[in-house]
Amino acid sequence: MAKSAESILKVSGLTRSYGSTKIIDNFSLQVRSGEAIALTGRNGAGKSTLLRCLVGADKPTEGEITICGEKLAETSRTIRKNLATVIDDIDFFPDLSVVEHLDLLARAHGLADPESVVDDILHEVQLVPQSGQLPGTLSSGQRRRLALATAFVRPRKLLVLDEPEQRLDVQGVRWLAERLNSELADGLALVFASHEPYLVEEVATRTVRLGGDEDPEDTEAAAPEAGGPADWESYQPKVTTQQKAPPQPKKQQAQQRKRPKPSHGKKRR
Repeated sequence: MAKSAESILKVSGLTRSYGSTKIIDNFSLQVRSGEAIALTGRNGAGKSTLLRCLVGADKPTEGEITICGEKLAETSRTIRKNLATVIDDIDFFPDLSVVEHLDLLARAHGLADPESVVDDILHEVQLVPQSGQLPGTLSSGQRRRLALATAFVRPRKLLVLDEPEQRLDVQGVRWLAERLNSELADGLALVFASHEPYLVEEVATRTVRLGGDEDPEDTEAAAPEAGGPADWESYQPKVTTQQKAPPQPKKQQAQQRKRPKPSHGKKRR
């Protein structure tokens, strides 16, 4: 496993009810650095509700969530420093350009060289030509890339994503898989919900299927590895878990290609 087996996320007995209806019942999970947990299942199985609880956007009816050993609190500076997320359509500031959004985030999180970080991520998400535009002028796929960039431009030990493949083309999904695997190799912990088989297969080190309906190809729940931690297994009615080895670190390219510079601070209306 990448770098270390530090426990990043721990969920204990999480239950979320709306009135008499339980959406999530007694769910427990532990995620360590270098692990990627894919939540799969039919619509309405509780994936988005679970993710919203994990990032503090929704409050569990019962249970406890800790990130890097600290109990989840949305106002905690430590939690904010260690957690990045894209779980809803982001409401971008209407008067800030693409590059200004990312620059604001990078500076707010105290990055040492925010301009360089922003330039790199703009090239990676292929938004350099649109860097001076307002978010409202972007296509839906470009806005999704910008939303993902807002997570990648900030420090993080845990990344939580809800269907990150939405509105990405085939090339975009392949890029996302490569990016996530690279981060896992560097020790990131990842929890994501997805309906995209390619992304789940390429990225997930463990798959958890939520909900009562099982696919015909689903197999029985995999047992924890011999001698490994016994508390990683998550509970949900008819949950299927599958494991695979985490990705190995990739060699960095020896040379960096010369790239055009994003239009910092310039807005095109």
